[in-house]
Amino acid sequence: MKSIIDKLNKAFENRVRLGIMSALMANDEVDFNQLKDLLGVTDGNLASHLKALEEKKFIETRKQFIGRKPNTRYRATLDGRQAFQSHLEALEALLKGQ
Repeated sequence: MKSIIDKLNKAFENRVRLGIMSALMANDEVDFNQLKDLLGVTDGNLASHLKALEEKKFIETRKQFIGRKPNTRYRATLDGRQAFQSHLEALEALLKGQ
């Protein structure tokens, strides 16, 4: 039988990635600047974590222009939502000692 800790998803071990996915689970879409402000991280730090989640197909990106300014928005994919939900369930089980 798999131990509880083995059910935790390594993609969400980092606090920034955990924050990104939490924001995306609570909202349909969030743009780059909103995530940066919410998490209090630098552009480069946020971009690297977004790239890691995008490579795993946990999030998807939508780029557009608002006026003349570029705007990048992110949303959780179905796979990302399922993986994050499983991660949260494993955390709950770990906290409950099951």
